Amino acid sequence: MSVDGDRKRSINPEAVYSRQEAAEMLGVSLSTLKKLINAGYLRVSQPVGLRRIFIRGESILAMLDQTVVERRG
Repeated sequence: MSVDGDRKRSINPEAVYSRQEAAEMLGVSLSTLKKLINAGYLRVSQPVGLRRIFIRGESILAMLDQTVVERRG
């Protein structure tokens, strides 16, 4: 699937996404996604003993709902 196809994919609030999938959907790098997680913009879950982080679609949508879009003129 192309990058444009990934961005057009809708975010399912009930689905669980990896960091890579979430970054692709948001159109940001993994390092930017990590900054969003560390700053508390995205809620994630990390099972004890695992390095893997899970991001629910509802967390991505909630962050987008709270985002202020600035127009540059």
